[in-house]
Amino acid sequence: MPASAPFLRFSLQLIMNPHLAPVSRAVLALALTAMLGACATAPADSAQTNSAPAAPVAIGWDSVPGILARIKAPQFPAKDFPVTDFGAKADGTTDCTDAIAKAIAAAHDGGGGRVVVSGGVFLTGAVHLKSNVNLYVAEGATLKFSPDPAKFLPVVLTRFEGTECMNYSPLIYAFEQENIAITGKGTLDGSASRETWWGLRLRNATPGAASGIGLASQRQLIDMGEKGVPVAQRIFGDKGTLRPNFIVPYRCKNILIEDLHIINSPMWEIAPELSSNITVRGVEIHSHGPNNDGCDPESCRDVLIEKCIFDTGDDCIAIKSGKDADGRRVNVPSENLIIRDCVMMDGHGGVVLGSENSGGIRNVFAENCKMDSPNLQRALRLKTNAGRGGYLENVFMRNCEVGQVSDSILTIDLVYGRVTDGKFKPVARNVLMENVSSKKSPRVLSVVGIPNSTIENIRVVNCTFRGVEGADILTHAGDVRYQNVTVEPAKKPKETN
Repeated sequence: MPASAPFLRFSLQLIMNPHLAPVSRAVLALALTAMLGACATAPADSAQTNSAPAAPVAIGWDSVPGILARIKAPQFPAKDFPVTDFGAKADGTTDCTDAIAKAIAAAHDGGGGRVVVSGGVFLTGAVHLKSNVNLYVAEGATLKFSPDPAKFLPVVLTRFEGTECMNYSPLIYAFEQENIAITGKGTLDGSASRETWWGLRLRNATPGAASGIGLASQRQLIDMGEKGVPVAQRIFGDKGTLRPNFIVPYRCKNILIEDLHIINSPMWEIAPELSSNITVRGVEIHSHGPNNDGCDPESCRDVLIEKCIFDTGDDCIAIKSGKDADGRRVNVPSENLIIRDCVMMDGHGGVVLGSENSGGIRNVFAENCKMDSPNLQRALRLKTNAGRGGYLENVFMRNCEVGQVSDSILTIDLVYGRVTDGKFKPVARNVLMENVSSKKSPRVLSVVGIPNSTIENIRVVNCTFRGVEGADILTHAGDVRYQNVTVEPAKKPKETN
């Protein structure tokens, strides 16, 4: 039986108790590690592996109806639980954490319903959702999260950039729950700034260390993952400088996130992990901090992202599946993701696969999207390296309009992070871009592999690219083909005397 969230919290509190005998602490840590290992890390109704087929799978757009048929938004009883009935005050200064928790518990215990936030600004710490609860933030209301890291303790099981650990709670978190939602036309404000969460990335991880090495905690976690340190012993939170993601359903299923405005996130905004049957619809995100990806489904299955607006400090949508050795340990791909009718503004990439993809990513469909900004670097991007491995396959983009990007329309980067060697062969294959147009870009393609990587069946079909400033970059690019493609060079400015 999976470990429950209360059990995890209680066990961790015991482990960190300084009065507990060292032998007892060690025994408890080993027991907790064993239980975590026994938990199914895949979505609750799946048995996924990262074994990629030896050749491209015969899959295409005709697979989309079947995927959509499985993605069903959860329904909730017509019962409301206003947070003000449980003591919350809409004054922007009263700590409403306990009141919101009581409202969620009442809705859950009462068979489900809406926990309603309306009529002002509600200050809160971590919000933990339970099954059959819809957290509804009404138009005109703001759920404003405290910038105090202590409000996001005790630590919970999560991932930081693809590596499992015990860290600060995400601002909104659910662990092994079903039928959950966050909806409404209100605002979620993460209160992140350079003086609060964003500053953690730049601070020293250890007192007295030289300046400029604020990523020490991240390097420490990566090293733990490489060495196979048990997850229960990878304890960060106030013992490190790893920021929490904003919204994280972890090992959940039947999820709806709809209509919200999200601003000032500590880092990744919507980041479901190891979950299935997910709908993200009508969400508008404006957040430009470091690592501020818009939507990052990681090791997830059956995901629909539609009618959203992304204006971000990092990738707009970035599909992931775990990082390096720890990603291979968890060994769960992301698969069957549909992205449609979205708008991408600022960001490193519009639709991105990787770079944390050691569990593999496959069956990604993007259509009818509009992308345009001088601060948008790429329209479609695939990225990994030989230290990470994994596969990126069955990726389809069609009927998308690109105004301008600052790098390439399509990027396949198999030396991401300038890693040019390693034991894990990177694979990118079966990529089709069709009926895509653009108005301005430095180039159309940047495809960079290594001698032993696999890049095959990359096709650009029936596309028109205007205002192209230079030639494609093709290095160990494998099988890349144009078919019925128009490339119009950028007009040179007229010389003046």
